[in-house]
Amino acid sequence: MYGTKSFLRFLNSNICNRRKLFSTQTPLQSGGPLACLLKTRSVIRFKGPETIKFLQGLVTNDVRSLDEPEPAAENGITPNMPVVVTPPVYAAMLTPQGRFLYDFFLYRPPRPDEKLDRTGSGPGPDSGELEIYADVDGSVLDELLATLKRQRGHHMSIPLKEASNHNRYRLRSKVDIENVAEDFSCWQRFGGNLANDSSSMEDPEADSVGWGGTVDHSGSSSSQGSSLGWHWNKDPRLACLGYRGIFPSNATPPVVEADKETDEGNFLLWRLEKGVAEGSAEIPKGEAIPLEYNLAGLNAISFDKGCYIGQELIARTHHRGVIRKRLIPLRFLNDSGKEVEQKVSPGSEVIDTASQKKAGTVTTALGSRGLGLLRLEEAFKGTDSLTIKGQEDVKVETIRPKWWPSEWFLDHQQQSAAA
Repeated sequence: MYGTKSFLRFLNSNICNRRKLFSTQTPLQSGGPLACLLKTRSVIRFKGPETIKFLQGLVTNDVRSLDEPEPAAENGITPNMPVVVTPPVYAAMLTPQGRFLYDFFLYRPPRPDEKLDRTGSGPGPDSGELEIYADVDGSVLDELLATLKRQRGHHMSIPLKEASNHNRYRLRSKVDIENVAEDFSCWQRFGGNLANDSSSMEDPEADSVGWGGTVDHSGSSSSQGSSLGWHWNKDPRLACLGYRGIFPSNATPPVVEADKETDEGNFLLWRLEKGVAEGSAEIPKGEAIPLEYNLAGLNAISFDKGCYIGQELIARTHHRGVIRKRLIPLRFLNDSGKEVEQKVSPGSEVIDTASQKKAGTVTTALGSRGLGLLRLEEAFKGTDSLTIKGQEDVKVETIRPKWWPSEWFLDHQQQSAAA
């Protein structure tokens, strides 16, 4: 069970194809590190001299860092790796009322002048045109492109006369937007102790793959990314989520071993355990309040940048400092305390049997795990009184994520004491 029927069909098709899907009762920690192709995600490209300006006024995070590369750690083994690094940015696009619409993982590939050439002797020439690639929810790809096209004012768009299809638009702000989902794919590496392997932004294991004479050439091709130098980056949300990247669709990314490639459903389980929603299926489009879905804690929101669409509600809620509901990891149990599989559907109400009050709603469910938007007052009472409405034999256990800032829990305690 998942937020959308389309993902359920996708998940079932992969099970039929015999790709290993872990039971929710089997710890993924012991099976990692794993890698998966994110079939639910697509890739679009922003290109043009005003790309940063356009995105800066559109999304919740400060994207100016994408135009300010940082020096990379010295790496003499792999001349295809960039000599400067631009960490990816996670951000969201909101309605004017401050409700969630779409999420973006924004990447700036190394330009030729930031990458050593094949001999390792020096940078190549600079094409002079900034490109930003975005990992987006594939289920809303056409809608997202149309939404970007409709942006008015200085960002009003008109079709490119020279375009041969409907995948490309030119904005008056001198930004082209192109659907490149056929050329590029999104991947994730996660599980095991991967998050503790390195403090750098790049995957240290991938550092051994390059253009040198002693490396695997298929891995070199993948890492090279059609001369763009694509590589793994730490997931910009949380270290515990591992590494994420965009790679050419015609090759497997570096350091992905055949026996460690797994189903995307396992990354969903990993995220459910961590309390992290992703995409418009799990973060209800046009409804979700970003701060309740913990996007500030997932490094998706800058409170210091200038104006963007929907900023007013975000700023007001943040400065007021009162968030009574949050997205919380859930575990579904029977009366004996054992996990129950496939018993709960998204949209199910969570009830506090002691007070008979609604505590919240299940937003995502898979196996015995889920996410729920719950009132903190009821979620962490510690009375084991939460159940599913109409299924009182299914108990709901809430789990406080380790990555939560302490003030979130302290704020809840202070609010409860004041009440």
